[in-house]
Amino acid sequence: MPSARRRPATPPTGGHRTDAPRGGRGQATRRVPAGPDLTRPRHRRPARRRRLVELVALVLAVGAAVAVVADRRGADVGAEVFTAEQMPPAPGLAPVSALPVPPSPAAATPAPPVLRLPGPVPSEGRGSFGYDDRVGPVLGETGTLRRYRVAVESGSDEDAGEFAAAVETALTGPGSWVDGGLRLQQVRGDARHDFTVYLATAATAGRMCAAGGVDIRVGGRPYTSCRAPGKVIINLDRWRLSVPHYVSARVPLSVYRTYVVNHEVGHQLGHRHERCPGKGRPAPVMMQQTLFLDGCVANPWPYRDGRRYAGPRL
Repeated sequence: MPSARRRPATPPTGGHRTDAPRGGRGQATRRVPAGPDLTRPRHRRPARRRRLVELVALVLAVGAAVAVVADRRGADVGAEVFTAEQMPPAPGLAPVSALPVPPSPAAATPAPPVLRLPGPVPSEGRGSFGYDDRVGPVLGETGTLRRYRVAVESGSDEDAGEFAAAVETALTGPGSWVDGGLRLQQVRGDARHDFTVYLATAATAGRMCAAGGVDIRVGGRPYTSCRAPGKVIINLDRWRLSVPHYVSARVPLSVYRTYVVNHEVGHQLGHRHERCPGKGRPAPVMMQQTLFLDGCVANPWPYRDGRRYAGPRL
C-alpha cells in the first residue's frame, strides 16, 4: 500500500528552504541565510536616511559659511599663513622682510639713569673702619707702582667690597691716572701701602679732613670730600646723593662717583685745582665739580683720547 503523502512543514520564521535539486532523491537540502522579514513594517530605514541627509546638509552649510568668512577676510587669512619672509610683495612694494621693524616699547624707552640713591643716609658712623681684604689686579702697564687700601666706616650701611669695586672701576679707565705712566693696585688692609681710600659718613669725614688741614664744610656742614696726607676721604653723602647740578643735568651717579675718586686720588698724586677752560667744554677732573661746573660739562677722567686733559690753574 502506497504511503500517504506528507504535507510539507511550514518553514521557520526568518528563513526558507529550497527543494532538493532535480538530479536525484535523498540529497541533503541547503539552508539559505535568513533575509529581511518582509512581514514587518519598513518605515525605520527612510527615517535613518533622512537623518543622514540632514547631517550631510548641515556639514555642507557650515563649510560654505567658513568659506564665505575666509573670502571676506582676504588679506587677514593670508597674513596668518605666510611669515614675513614668505609673504609675496604686492606689485610696486618692497618685500615685508625689507621694511623697517618698529622698536618695541621697552627698546624705545630705556630705563632712566640712577642720579642719586633713595632713602636716608647715615650722617654719623662709629668712627671705625672695615677693610676690603681683596688683592686687586695691577692697573696700568708701566711706571711706578703705588699700592692702596680700601676701607668703609662701620655704621655707614655700605659694603667694603662693593665700594672697592667702584674705586677700581674709576682707577682702571681708560682715561684714569694709569694712562699717564703710573700703576696702581689694591692691597689688603694689613699690607704695606702708599695711601688708603676711605668711605666715611659726613661727620667722620669732616673730622678726618679737619685733622689733615682741610675744611670741607659748606653752610656749616661737612659737604665735600677731601685728601689728607695718605688718605683719600670720600663723603658718604656725596657718594649716595651726588650734587644738585649733576642731578639737574641728569648726569648718572656712576659718573659722579668716578669723578670724585679720580679728583681726590689726583690730589694724592700731587695735582692741584684747575678751572673750566671754556663754556661747553669738558670740565677738568681737578676742577671742583662738586661745587660748580661754571659752564663746563661734567667729566670724570683726567685723560681724554690718551692725552692729559687739564684746565688753567686756580
